[in-house]
Amino acid sequence: MKKSLYLTALFVTLSNALFAQIGGIEDSVNDVSDTIRTIFPIILGVIFLIGFLFNAGHFFGENADLKKGITRVLVFVLIAGAVVGIFTYLITIVV
Repeated sequence: MKKSLYLTALFVTLSNALFAQIGGIEDSVNDVSDTIRTIFPIILGVIFLIGFLFNAGHFFGENADLKKGITRVLVFVLIAGAVVGIFTYLITIVV
């Protein structure tokens, strides 16, 4: 009986310390996620611009291949859209 009382007291003490640490982690995670939410659209815009510039050679010049250029741009947009979708899903998860 005495051992179970000590064990219960130990678990109660440990659980309070764990809850206190989780509160500190939540605040830092919220700060990081807010920073990422503000920076992510800018980074995505730069990636779109770079991707378009790399594929612009397929639309202009002597070796212009419109079909190849459109195909590459569409693949790039699909991949970027998937990344945005995954990112927005991860943001909506409550920590």
